[in-house]
Amino acid sequence: MPETMRPTARLLMSHPAHFISLGFGAGLSPWAPGTAGTLLGWALYPLIRTPVSEFVFLALLASFFLAGVLAAERTGRALGVPDHGGIVWDEMVAIWLVLLFTPSGLLWQAVAVAVFRFFDIVKPPPIRWADRSFKGGFGVMFDDIVAAGYTLLVLALLVNLSGG
Repeated sequence: MPETMRPTARLLMSHPAHFISLGFGAGLSPWAPGTAGTLLGWALYPLIRTPVSEFVFLALLASFFLAGVLAAERTGRALGVPDHGGIVWDEMVAIWLVLLFTPSGLLWQAVAVAVFRFFDIVKPPPIRWADRSFKGGFGVMFDDIVAAGYTLLVLALLVNLSGG
């Protein structure tokens, strides 16, 4: 399939891996699918975080990461592009990790989302290195976890500077 192929609703529903990796449909957005996936992840966060402990949530995130490796691999093959922009599960898992460690409050969450999108789009080193070095489903997932790490460092700095 050509690199310009856009994921479709037909592909989304053709296999559970595609449904997951395309972020339940957020990856079908014709504009900024990564941002759409991040925003969906933010919206879903209270639903998946509230009923479980931090330990269980971290275990869920680890399993979501592993599922994402497999799902992104399969969807990348189907689309003919290993790290197709429509694959947004990586953004969703990464923003869930970020939000777990974000101070409470809508403003802090909005800052966290904006900072994460900045790092995910700009990909400063070592995010760019991770993006280029690791291939397949693992590569798709891993560079967003590195971007989440950068985001958490910036948030920690902002919290410290704000006296919080």
